[in-house]
Amino acid sequence: MYVMSTSEIFMKSTIPIFRIFNEEKAKEFYLTFLGFALDWEHRFEDDLPLYMQISYGNCIIHLSEHHGDCCPGGAIRIEVENLELLHSNLISKKYKYTRPGIETTPWNSQEVCIGDPFGNRIVFFENLQK
Repeated sequence: MYVMSTSEIFMKSTIPIFRIFNEEKAKEFYLTFLGFALDWEHRFEDDLPLYMQISYGNCIIHLSEHHGDCCPGGAIRIEVENLELLHSNLISKKYKYTRPGIETTPWNSQEVCIGDPFGNRIVFFENLQK
């Protein structure tokens, strides 16, 4: 039996999938509020569930209306540079469903935690210098 060396395997970044239930609310939250770009959308037919990819720089997230792709209530952590600027930009949009704060954690990071309209949670974080 051949065992592949880990030096031959190159894993790339993960792409999380979040369950969504409403295309309009998803686009309002992820595109308008958070500032992600819509990369592409897919439906097998016009009246079937939506699957789409959004991105912000190198950060990619998939959003799906398909019940079998994932469960609502997922959570992801996204490392960012200049968390305070991100926070300021979000607050300035005056999104009526959330006004997140910045938390300094015991594990030496700052975090902005935001829940989406479907019960998923995104934690934007920046590690603090020691």
